[in-house]
Order: sequence, then C-alpha cells, then structure tokens
Amino acid sequence: MYNEKVMDHFTNPRNVGEIEDADGVGEAGNPHGDFMKLFLKIRENHIEDARFKTFGCAAAIASSSMATELIKGRTLEEAWGLKNEHVSEALGGLPPGKLECSVVARESIHRAINDYRKKQGLELWEE
Repeated sequence: MYNEKVMDHFTNPRNVGEIEDADGVGEAGNPHGDFMKLFLKIRENHIEDARFKTFGCAAAIASSSMATELIKGRTLEEAWGLKNEHVSEALGGLPPGKLECSVVARESIHRAINDYRKKQGLELWEE
C-alpha cells in the first residue's frame, strides 16, 4: 500500500518534537482523525527549524516529516507556497484516499506562519 519512501518517513520520521520557544505554531486536522501540530523557529524571514507532533496514520506522519524537510531553510513565502501535491510527490506518491494527509501538513504550515505574523504585528496571509 505504501511505497518505500513513505514507509521510511513513517518509521524514521525527521524533525519530531517541539520547539519550546517557537516563533510560530500551527495546528490542523482532518475528519479521519489525523492531527498535526507544527513548530517553527524563524530568523530573518527564513525557517531555521521546523518540528512536528502528529497523531494519525502512516501517510500523515510521513507527510509531516517530509513537509518539515521541505520547508527548513526556505523563506516564509516559499514555505507558504508549498502545496500538498509537492509533499506527496516528494514522498513518491500517496495511495488514493491518503492525499488529504498532505493537506494537513500544508494547513499546519499556513497556520504556523500566520501565528508568527500575528505575533509580529503583521497582516495575516489568506489561506
């Protein structure tokens, strides 16, 4: 059902955990019970570090892991532009019915960035 890359990110997820003094925190979930909380450390408009805690299926955990890998080192604008299809493609594809797991990652990124922007007194970006 899952390819080798998805299974690798599920069994050996990257960037698991919290950032205690995170600059931005975002949460998202879906009706299937998958839930992601994302923590960002931001310096000079770049994502210096990203950590996550996810409750869900293998695809949700793998998507969370891959999403953090894809946004680290990126500008906020680049991270905002990350689409769930990019996460799925980077994982070598997700099975039918599991693409929504990558949507949770994208929504968490948007909410964490907007949390940071709110804390900075900046206008929120439209999701």
